[in-house]
Amino acid sequence: MDAAEVTRVGAEPATSDMHGGRAEFALPDRLPKSYRVRTELETILDDLAEGDPVPSERDLAVRFEVARETVRQALRDLLVEGRIRRQGRGTVVSRPKMVQPLSLRSYTEGAISYGRVPGRLLVGWDDVSADADIARDLDVPVGTSVMHLERVLLADGERIGLESTYLPLARFAGLRASYDPTTSLYAAVRASGVVFGRATERIETVLASPREAALLECTTALPLLLLHRRSLDVDGEPIERVRGLYRGDRIAFEAHLTK
Repeated sequence: MDAAEVTRVGAEPATSDMHGGRAEFALPDRLPKSYRVRTELETILDDLAEGDPVPSERDLAVRFEVARETVRQALRDLLVEGRIRRQGRGTVVSRPKMVQPLSLRSYTEGAISYGRVPGRLLVGWDDVSADADIARDLDVPVGTSVMHLERVLLADGERIGLESTYLPLARFAGLRASYDPTTSLYAAVRASGVVFGRATERIETVLASPREAALLECTTALPLLLLHRRSLDVDGEPIERVRGLYRGDRIAFEAHLTK
């Protein structure tokens, strides 16, 4: 069997074409109906303002000549993306996501710079024993008492994040008497004379536990952004270890990179 015959017998990908040795794959001829409906819905949303009602599932199903379940799937996708939100028994156009800078600025500073009113709800404030991970990040022995502060983050009264912060108790015990947990923790830390130097932050996606979903007023199916942060002062001493959960439909993060 020669090379030409091998070429004739061998199966080629039905959806690809070769250009300069590179395979280029074409889109399927028939896209899922829910994708087509979502694309059409995005066009409709572009002509609406924040707070405007979105047409009902029934009306959209008639308009696009599809089943209501197809419309429902498209609406679910747009809900997760933050383009729309539930309001009462209906659905309305959502406001744009708040963009939070990845920096050593506080949440308060970031929210205000985006024209939003920041707020916090205290969930818990107590002393806990440091496990191995917390002890490593705060540079204390395992079992050492550390301060644990858990708060729901608000933007214009809307719940967008859940922040769990651990601080060395020996260093920040004075916050108990002077700090209001509904205000900026970073401002209080700076007021104590500590200067932030650098931080390491890791971001990933997770789904909320039932408890977290209840605190954030969302479902356990909504993708969340999980941020782990370890902050140090200018002398390299640990300040905090933070685990932050943020609603992916309400907030986005932005970093400015330089060479």
